[in-house]
Amino acid sequence: MAEVRLVRRRRPRIEQGHPWVFRTEIEEVRGEAAPGDVVTVTDHRGRFLGRGYWNPASQIAVRLLTRDDRAVDAQFLHEKVRAAWEHRRWLWCRGLMGAKAEPHLCRVINAEADGLPALVVDRFDAVLVVQALALGMERLLGPVLDALEEIVRPRGIYARNDAPVRSLEGLPLEKGWLRGGGWTRPVVEEGGLEIEIDIENGQKTGYFLDQAANRRAISPLCPGARVLDAFCYTGAFALQAARSGAAEVTGIEISSEAVELAGRNARRNGLDGRVRFRTGNAFDELRRLERDKAVYDLVVLDPPSFARSRSALPGAIRGYKEINLRGMSLLRPGGFLVTASCSYHLTEAEFRNVLVDAAQDLGRELRLLEARGQAPDHPALLGIPETRYLKCLFLQVL
Repeated sequence: MAEVRLVRRRRPRIEQGHPWVFRTEIEEVRGEAAPGDVVTVTDHRGRFLGRGYWNPASQIAVRLLTRDDRAVDAQFLHEKVRAAWEHRRWLWCRGLMGAKAEPHLCRVINAEADGLPALVVDRFDAVLVVQALALGMERLLGPVLDALEEIVRPRGIYARNDAPVRSLEGLPLEKGWLRGGGWTRPVVEEGGLEIEIDIENGQKTGYFLDQAANRRAISPLCPGARVLDAFCYTGAFALQAARSGAAEVTGIEISSEAVELAGRNARRNGLDGRVRFRTGNAFDELRRLERDKAVYDLVVLDPPSFARSRSALPGAIRGYKEINLRGMSLLRPGGFLVTASCSYHLTEAEFRNVLVDAAQDLGRELRLLEARGQAPDHPALLGIPETRYLKCLFLQVL
């Protein structure tokens, strides 16, 4: 096994629990290692730090899988998958996911936070959706799928390996059934709603499970309310608001396919009389609603990531300020704003500053009701800041 030896002068991120080794941290490679191979990582003195898979073409040259001196084999991967699944079952049986039942709708494996870097697995009832986002994980995928079949026992496993980040790893973009088969439009239950999901063509794995707990948490704000859900995707926030007693709900989404699916979900749950979805650019629609002097009791803003890199952060900050300023301007005094950012590069402190600036421009004041993050089945490790990416603030606008 090749050895990747690190430079002397570097931050001790890896010793503190971070699994990424950047190319700039490598002093030399001893031995031969093909892209995707598992290598040993040592410090500048040759002291063992761990083992992970290697890709010299990536900025993240090594992603650590273990800090023990053990083989990365089928048994190792089986143990990792079982530990991840048992953690989800523990969350559910303790009621930490909102219901004491088998985790039928959850993130099964959350990449680095479950010790399997660049691997995402979501469960939608009898179907698992898998994303392998690095070359090393792609090469290990066979035994991982074996473990998932044995432990989780799905009817089928579907690959959504069409994420653009795979191109940076030299991997093809593809999707399709890896094991078994089934319907690519499963209907699942979340928070008392039946939700149809498009695992083949929807965003990411088809549904944003990280916001599941936050969707349930809006219920106390909804009875009798007039609600706007911008960037609504397939309408999960909007439908939960209607189910929780909102008088009128409007959802705005730029994807006509997502709007069509949202409408079907409204009809499926008998909510189409109180929920309206329309196709539109949320930035433009928020400005139009402001010009029309529309007034709401609750505004939900759950946009896609505006900052996929540190260099994109200035533009992202402008975008977040714009939508939140417009959202606040649409609220009655004392109304509620539920606003989120899934951009890791925008810290929570920076996000709060954006919101304060927007409120100041309007002469409004913000009362923080609750600061939330991703659902518990998307675990975060303190030693890996990137695993804590979602910010979701519940605010009253005074």
